[in-house]
Amino acid sequence: MTAPLTPHDQPPPFPPYPGGGPVGGKGDGPSVAVELRRAALVAVAVTVCGVILALLWVWLSPRIPLVSDGKAVYLKDTEGEEAIGSDGMFVLISLVLGALTAVGVFLRYRRGGVVLVLALAVGGVLAAVVGWRLGIVLGPTRDIRKHAMDVGANVVFDGPLKLRAKSALIAWPAAAMLVHSCLTWAFGPRDPELPPYIPPAQWGAPPPPAPQPPNPAPEG
Repeated sequence: MTAPLTPHDQPPPFPPYPGGGPVGGKGDGPSVAVELRRAALVAVAVTVCGVILALLWVWLSPRIPLVSDGKAVYLKDTEGEEAIGSDGMFVLISLVLGALTAVGVFLRYRRGGVVLVLALAVGGVLAAVVGWRLGIVLGPTRDIRKHAMDVGANVVFDGPLKLRAKSALIAWPAAAMLVHSCLTWAFGPRDPELPPYIPPAQWGAPPPPAPQPPNPAPEG
C-alpha cells in the first residue's frame, strides 16, 4: 500500500520547456551588459572604418579641374560632371563598406538584435562623417586662391573635394542595417518550436463509469 500523494508531490501542470531553466534563472542569451559592450565595440570599430572611406574617396573621386587667369578662378569645363561624380563615388564607397561591416558583424556574433543594428547605424553615420571630413583634409587644398597663385595663370589644377548632397551620409548606415537584417533573417538562429502539449498525469486511473439501471421491460 502506497502513501497518498501530497500537494507537494503533484506533477507540474505543464511539461518542462526544452532548454528552459527555472523562472528567473539565467537564459541562453547574453545579458544586457554583454549586449551593450558588444554594441559599443561595433560602433567604435565601424567608426574607425571611416578612415578607409576617406582614403578611397580621395583616391577614386574624379577631380574638378580649375583654371585661373591671374585675377579669378574658373571651372575649366563648365559642363563637366565631376562634382556629381564626387558625390556618387562617396555614396558607392559608403554602400560597399556598409555592406562589408554588416557581414563582418554578423559573422562575428552570428545573431541579430536591435542593439547590434542600432550600433551599426550609429557607427555608420559616424564613419560617414569621418570619411567626409577627413577626405576633404586629405584631398586637394581648399585655399583655391593661394593654390591658383602658386601654379600660375592659365594652368589647370584640381579643386577641393566637396560633398554637395549631405544625404549621402546615410548611405553607409542604410546599407549596413539592410544587409545585417537580411543575413539575420536568412542565416540567423531560429527559436525552437514548442513541443506538443501533453496533459499532466492525474492522481490515478479514472474511475469506472457508474453502472446504469436496467431498462424496465415494456408493458404488454
